[in-house]
Amino acid sequence: MSDVPNIPQSPPRIGSLIQALRAERGMTLDDLSRIAGVSKSMLSEIERDKANPTIAVTWRLANAFGLELAQLFTTEREQPNHIHVVRRHETPALSGPEQRYQLRILGPMELAGRFEWYELTLAPHGELVSAGHDPGAREHLTVLEGELEVCVQDERHVLQSGETARYGADCEHAIHNRHALPARAVLVVIHP
Repeated sequence: MSDVPNIPQSPPRIGSLIQALRAERGMTLDDLSRIAGVSKSMLSEIERDKANPTIAVTWRLANAFGLELAQLFTTEREQPNHIHVVRRHETPALSGPEQRYQLRILGPMELAGRFEWYELTLAPHGELVSAGHDPGAREHLTVLEGELEVCVQDERHVLQSGETARYGADCEHAIHNRHALPARAVLVVIHP
């Protein structure tokens, strides 16, 4: 009897797996690119099996779909449990220049582009500046720790911990931390 594990003769077709997961969740290449932090051209190459992703890229893609790396390669997509827990280290995150902000993606990927929610952490004197989203898009910002300033066009409001601002996000808008301590908030984006 051999102790050598049964190793498949060919690697899994990661491209078709990524394409199927993206289709299941109604995500575009743009959606997946933004969430996973992988270029759209690289995703296209991967899906057409023209490029093999590195372990790091594969891990980012798995996280973008809310899966563990091993789950990405399983053929069985059904979850045996009714509760799916996403561990903190599995939650995808986007960081701004010089780590001045971090957006942890809390919402499920299948809702990206329609209804999104994030945990926003702004470093001392950090800011998150956004171009306008789709016409009619709205944001809801609830400060959990610290103090944040919300700017929409020429209007500015300072929010204390526990306060919420609701505003149109279809024009340029910004969230600033004007203090020497980090601030944390929940940011919900609703697209029409």
